[in-house]
Amino acid sequence: MGGDNYWNMLTADEGFRNALRVTLYFVVLAVPLGQLAALGAALLMHRNVRFSGFFRSAWYLPSVLAGVGMSVMWMWVFHHEHGLLNALLQPVCDALNWLFVHPFSRSRFRPPNWFTTDAATWAIPAFVIMSLWSIGGTMMIYLAGLKGIPRDLYEAAEIDGARGGRRFWNVTLPMLSPVILFNVVIAVIASLQVFMPAYIMTGGGPGDATRFYVYYLFNQAFDYHEMGYASAMAWLLLLLVLALTTLVLRGSRRFVYYEALKT
Repeated sequence: MGGDNYWNMLTADEGFRNALRVTLYFVVLAVPLGQLAALGAALLMHRNVRFSGFFRSAWYLPSVLAGVGMSVMWMWVFHHEHGLLNALLQPVCDALNWLFVHPFSRSRFRPPNWFTTDAATWAIPAFVIMSLWSIGGTMMIYLAGLKGIPRDLYEAAEIDGARGGRRFWNVTLPMLSPVILFNVVIAVIASLQVFMPAYIMTGGGPGDATRFYVYYLFNQAFDYHEMGYASAMAWLLLLLVLALTTLVLRGSRRFVYYEALKT
């Protein structure tokens, strides 16, 4: 029965709890880092320099590429023996070993085996790094918000003696706060629905280290043919999205500035 699905899910299904834990861990890491990276990129792209249109297109392009192709590419980037990322990290680890580790010590710095032996620690951060590759859409929204800030406000801030960081903190962030709120809400919703990278790159493994919520829902529906249980998981995901969205919206009331509502 329908009620039994929810009861088993919440009390007896360790796989469900693990999938929820993995997904929330990803959300906690990916949302703030993604927003900071996108805002930083937008601030860079906001400058009027030569070939700015080309650079903006280059930032945006990865966000519209096919998910399967991107996942296959990142499998090679994160490969523990031949991957580009570990090739870049190896000289750093060698330098740290030379500076801080005794030559005969067994405990030495090394690049992680992202999706194999070190997956319990490094698999989710690897997916977070991968998500930063596709911040172009968020960056474009931030860029549009930056373009909409009246120049008069910056001129008034300069007259008052505000420079650099103070101008960014007192003018840019308040005027950009509705855009930040929108992007955070969209990022939370999207991060709760991660599926494609785990499906292509790891199959949820090793163990259940990368079995995200939607991937576990997919397993229940199409691998175990538990359609009722998968439907219950889908309804619970909807409630979770609503709860987190409401929490973000309520928590933003003191920090979001809507110019049109001010008198």
